[in-house]
Amino acid sequence: MPLLFGVVLLDLIGFGIVIPILPFLSPQLGADELDIALIIVTYAACAGISAPFWGRLSDRMGRKPVIMLCLGGGALAYMALGLASELWMVFAARGFAGLMAGNFGVASAMMADITGPENRARGMGLIGAAFGLGLVLGPLLGGLLAGDSGSFTLPCLFAGLMSVLAIIAAYFFLPESLSPEKRKANRGLQKSGTQASVMSLLKAGGNRLFVFQYLLHNACVSSATYVFPLWVAELLDWSARDVGVVFGIQGAIMVVLQGGAMGALVRLFGEWGLLRVAVAMFLGGFLLATVADNMYTMVSSMFLSMSGATLCMPLLNTIITQRTPAAQRGRILGTTAAAASWGRVFGPLMSGLALGTIGYSATWGLWSLALVWYLYWVISEAGKQQGVPAN
Repeated sequence: MPLLFGVVLLDLIGFGIVIPILPFLSPQLGADELDIALIIVTYAACAGISAPFWGRLSDRMGRKPVIMLCLGGGALAYMALGLASELWMVFAARGFAGLMAGNFGVASAMMADITGPENRARGMGLIGAAFGLGLVLGPLLGGLLAGDSGSFTLPCLFAGLMSVLAIIAAYFFLPESLSPEKRKANRGLQKSGTQASVMSLLKAGGNRLFVFQYLLHNACVSSATYVFPLWVAELLDWSARDVGVVFGIQGAIMVVLQGGAMGALVRLFGEWGLLRVAVAMFLGGFLLATVADNMYTMVSSMFLSMSGATLCMPLLNTIITQRTPAAQRGRILGTTAAAASWGRVFGPLMSGLALGTIGYSATWGLWSLALVWYLYWVISEAGKQQGVPAN
């Protein structure tokens, strides 16, 4: 688990480096606000298209080579971004980065391979903690490397270097989690055509609606991270630095909750019980945002909602792997990663439309209604799962 954590962390630091770069790099090449939104959507949409492919390929080839292949593609994409001299090159680089963004689903499948049901939530929490820590350290490095010069070549090239280092670390230190026999059996199933389709697998496991929660969850998260900076900039006159401090603190909370507290919380509440608490916190933060009118309540709504959301994803990954045959984990987690990516497409787009017509409070309220349904699903599904054994 620590080895996999390290590889994912190196990858996510590289990913995080470019987050504060894009809004400033793109206007230098003639982009307006719509172009910046479309660049973000391009990455998410390409990731949504490619994620199931990478999961299926990892079932056949093994998790390690697919992780290394995606890291290599990411390195090329970062370097292309750093060398971009026209706007279309930025779109192409981010689109290619999205097509190669299969690591989160594949790494989650690897974590499921190497953990049993009793400690899988802790393992998934480590993957989430690597994600959170990367999104804290990455933007910090990106800002320091960019400096005051206005040149973003160095941060992007450094992000590519982080992916190369992750490839080296994976090659020398990360063991393969699927035995040759399992990989051969999976290839035989896929080649023979007897392997069930993803939709059939989801139906058999009662997971079709489960996968939809990944889309809904990430639509709400991406909407919050999109709306919050605009909200506080307009109502509190905050700068990008102020928003960055809040996001940095939330990233640190994310690391503590997923990396340190997850195991103890699961033992205390159980997986479904903790998921109920987490979604209730998520909803509570959004409801608070609908009535927030000062800095304290606005920032508190963000911390409350995102802390709840932080706990949800490792729990969803844990539960769905327990409801999925081991030979199909890559395919299913690739599918959930794709659903999550499409959520990151729809969330900001829908929020952008809502802000222009109904304003901030009503936009938070609309997403609160979505989270009410999310909580209802968790409560009803938890009742069905009483006494169902984990895989």
